[in-house]
Amino acid sequence: MEAKTDFIPGGTVTSPEGFYAGATSAGIKKRDTDRLDLGILFSEVPCVAAALFTTNRVKAAPVVLSRRRLRQGRALAVVVNSGCANAFTGEKGLKDAARMAKLAAEGIGILPEDVLVASTGVIGKRLPMRRIGARIDRIILSSDGGHDLAKAIMTTDTVPKEVAVAVGADGGEFTIGGIAKGSGMIHPNLATLLCLLATDAAVEPGFLKLALKRAVDVSFNMVSIDGDTSPNDMVLLMANGLAGGEVISEGGKYAGAFQQALEGVCVSLTRSIAADGEGAGRLIEVTVTGAATLAEARLAARTVVSSPLVKTAVHGGDPNWGRVMAAVGRSGAKVTESKVDLYLGDICLVG
Repeated sequence: MEAKTDFIPGGTVTSPEGFYAGATSAGIKKRDTDRLDLGILFSEVPCVAAALFTTNRVKAAPVVLSRRRLRQGRALAVVVNSGCANAFTGEKGLKDAARMAKLAAEGIGILPEDVLVASTGVIGKRLPMRRIGARIDRIILSSDGGHDLAKAIMTTDTVPKEVAVAVGADGGEFTIGGIAKGSGMIHPNLATLLCLLATDAAVEPGFLKLALKRAVDVSFNMVSIDGDTSPNDMVLLMANGLAGGEVISEGGKYAGAFQQALEGVCVSLTRSIAADGEGAGRLIEVTVTGAATLAEARLAARTVVSSPLVKTAVHGGDPNWGRVMAAVGRSGAKVTESKVDLYLGDICLVG
């Protein structure tokens, strides 16, 4: 079905109906500062929820806890902090993550098991639970609080990353919004960052998971900055259904419109992450057409954007197209040399 999708000026994760957020300074990043580092995203009604997590074998405590709680496929809120990853902290770290969820739940007035947890920051340090406990009740949830939440999840990011789109599809109107953080430890290996997505569309649980995986595969899984994968990576999508309308399912009337809008949000956030990479001065986008399969196209594109030689050529303003060809050739994708065309922008370098 044809659908009109418009980016919302100043849109964020709380642009969809029924979502609220807020943030405060708990002194996690630095004590005695006003820098936001603790926040909550909350839906006024229960959400169908899905997430993708890091493939790093060392998984941070909030990842372990959130994966367990998402087995029920629902959530009402997520509490998130920056400045401390709560990774490689053992059983004490798990208790800290559970405690943070409990504190958030008490402040909102919901059950702790309906709260997910996400953390980002320094690995190997315990969360300062006393400071978190003393400050979490200062978080004021509001419909425009997504902007503060986007700032609260920043670590080495230089700018907050947030976006929202409104979709009109012949009676199937809904909104999707999101925020993300990512500047270092970014590589195409599942989630590769921290991202919170929200929608007021009513979505069938199985399709929600499938749609999220498809969107991540064409966005976050295609970005690379430094080749590292964090133990805290998480992309979360919550759908509360408050926009009304029929439930969106695979093959349904609005499935294509929802998938397209979700991918648009994820791609927009991905571009923001790549542009804000640690030490980045240029943004590289690679488009592959004519590959034997979509999987091979992705393989070739990932190899090119991950190549140190390609990156140094672009950084130095050196149109050394041989480095791109070398990357494609070693990518593992099938390549017929005589049929290769290579463009730099609109300029054909090989063809």
